[in-house]
Amino acid sequence: MAGLSRCLLPGAFRKALSAVLLCAAHAVPAAGVFPAGQWATPNAAEPSRWSEAKLQVADAFAASIKSDAYLVIDKGVLVHAYGDIDKPMNLASVRKSVLSVLYGIHIGRAEIDLDQTLGQLGIGDKDGLSDTERTATVRQLMQLRSGVYHPAAYETDEAKAERPARGSHAPGAFWYYNNWDANVLGTIFERRTGRSVFEALKTDLAEPLQFQDFRYPQDTESRLERSSEHPAYVMHLSARDLARIGLLMARDGMWQDKRIVPAGWVTESTTSYTTVGPGWSGYGYLWWVPLKGFPFWQRGPHQLLLAVGTGGQFMMVDRKRDLVVVHRVDNSKGWLRRSEVRVDQFAVLASHILAAAPVAATPP
Repeated sequence: MAGLSRCLLPGAFRKALSAVLLCAAHAVPAAGVFPAGQWATPNAAEPSRWSEAKLQVADAFAASIKSDAYLVIDKGVLVHAYGDIDKPMNLASVRKSVLSVLYGIHIGRAEIDLDQTLGQLGIGDKDGLSDTERTATVRQLMQLRSGVYHPAAYETDEAKAERPARGSHAPGAFWYYNNWDANVLGTIFERRTGRSVFEALKTDLAEPLQFQDFRYPQDTESRLERSSEHPAYVMHLSARDLARIGLLMARDGMWQDKRIVPAGWVTESTTSYTTVGPGWSGYGYLWWVPLKGFPFWQRGPHQLLLAVGTGGQFMMVDRKRDLVVVHRVDNSKGWLRRSEVRVDQFAVLASHILAAAPVAATPP
């Protein structure tokens, strides 16, 4: 694993994304259909206006980089699918963006306060936390700016090598792609809501959004390691189930006529609170917010959202176009058969996809 698709560390992320991210602006959620038990697909009465020839070009590129699956959701309709879109696969760090959605739901229920500190919540770890570290807030953890650089579960060798020294930055002062922050958010979620992240995934998202392939509890795993008291919450979702979360974000937290995510949370959680690298990306509450890159993609603030996981897990949500693209790599395969898709390769695939869009959906 290397670069952004490996662990999204600042140094690796710069190399992978410096040429491929672009500027985003506020988007108005588009009206469109919602999936029920199955995704709607084009038919004789309502045919797709996407170019089949150009989508075949995208498929050929996906095959060349050894993608296992990708799909395109246009205004709530599954207009194109490639590979195993129904197979639950490890989300890797896309799990963080899913957790952000769950946090929004429970903040709306007044169960979680973003401004409480680790000290107030009684959060520690194996080596203890300093008085300064205990002042970090839930909000700062969501922004990956806690300033707590304790070893974490589910951490790569690269993450360990790049982790700052304990006490080197005050809470809120420095951004670092920190698995400790994300894992502790899982612990806080469980303590404040009385339910595990996985139970909430089932009841707050899988059931109301009518996931097709999610199996509870088989597709979840709490990964506890010796390094920390706080386990990583590992999730397995299929491309077509993950796309339902993407559509929920595209529709500003609405599903059918029901509000799932509180009004304003999508905008708040996808506002950039950190500029990463030389201005090419921002980071919100566990979501990447492209600022420069994908130069073929015209956009404005809060329009384009990106969730990224190790090895080639990508979900791109274009709120203005009401478009969701999900890309998956099956990282359960043996090492000899496993592939890795980098973010720059995903950007090329995205350009092929956009080129196939109806004329009205392409930038001027």
